[in-house]
Amino acid sequence: MEKGIFEGLKVLDCASFIAAPAAATVLSDFGADVIKIEPPGLGDPYRNLPNLPGYPASPHNFAWMLESRNKKSLALDLSKAEGRRVLYRLVGETDVFITNFPPAVRKRLGITYEELMPLNERLIYASFTGYGEKGAEADKPGFDSNAYWARSGLMDLVRADEHTTPARSVAGMGDHPCAMAFYGAIVTALYKRERTGTGSHVSSNLMANGIWAASVLAQAKLCGAKFQERRPRERALNAVTNHYQCKDGRWLILSLLNEERQWPTLATCLGREDLITDPRFATRPDRHVRSVELIKIFDDIFATRDLAEWRRILDGNGLVFGVVGILDDIPEDKQMIENEVLVPFEGETMLTISSPIWVDGSKKVRPRRPPGIGEHSDEILRGAGYDEEAIRQLRASGAVA
Repeated sequence: MEKGIFEGLKVLDCASFIAAPAAATVLSDFGADVIKIEPPGLGDPYRNLPNLPGYPASPHNFAWMLESRNKKSLALDLSKAEGRRVLYRLVGETDVFITNFPPAVRKRLGITYEELMPLNERLIYASFTGYGEKGAEADKPGFDSNAYWARSGLMDLVRADEHTTPARSVAGMGDHPCAMAFYGAIVTALYKRERTGTGSHVSSNLMANGIWAASVLAQAKLCGAKFQERRPRERALNAVTNHYQCKDGRWLILSLLNEERQWPTLATCLGREDLITDPRFATRPDRHVRSVELIKIFDDIFATRDLAEWRRILDGNGLVFGVVGILDDIPEDKQMIENEVLVPFEGETMLTISSPIWVDGSKKVRPRRPPGIGEHSDEILRGAGYDEEAIRQLRASGAVA
């Protein structure tokens, strides 16, 4: 069985909520041996996410299944000296140490870059924060809803107009793109280590990734651009880059950037060839000037058929459009399944979401169920050289569970 291109790479995941441990998950998808460090007792607080108000009811801990697949769990109390000594021993044989504790907490627990690097000169120390490693907000706690989505301007920019209530983000919406950036930082450091032989400190944060996601309009602002009035869907400036509701209540979105070439095709697919020669819409500037009028025409047309029928009509004509997906679509999405975007857990039929990168000639490992709290504590300690008496003492002290 394929073990992955990161076979033999040892990773300590000392993080929670969500981007940092998700980056460790991507490493595990490609074969890295990831040890999840979590506190004894209730474990990583992220285990409790599905129990919070508003989350869907399920017999499965869906959040934990996604972020902690393939990992082993060591329940370790880092507030105790004995717990830190265990961590230090593990660091000595670790390739990547991942944390998202704020700088002040890392210092209090004795797990700063300056403290761990002398234990292993090849260590990649990867830290993730809400607002960066420096400045007045370095120790400020943050989730993607505030540090990524709200701070970057995205929360404001997706509003239909200035009078619409700001839109909330969904769980992990910013964290998972951040995880890929953080993964990229870690892999870049591993490449640097191949060239220099030494490790390094890499970092990323929610705020930086948020502004990167909003970067086209953010860069426009940095360039002093003058922005136009924000208009609701019904008054959009371009009818062929707008979204429309179908007869069954579902929505689709048109994205015809090559408008001059695609306009006749669209009109034909909509059964309105007359629009091609209609003097009101003869040229691109005409269509833009009369965008509100054209949107109303399109609204009436799209409302005559269900989404599935419009997909059959529009597909295969070179028109760029997309379905406004809903969660009910996902389990049966053949394109996602055929491209291994959705893959089954090892030995099961239940699907999970694969990390969004592939490498030719190297398959990802089959996802394994996530661990229970401290499920692998003894196994990990034995692998680090602790005998049974030492393990018993660590358990008795409460440093390990």
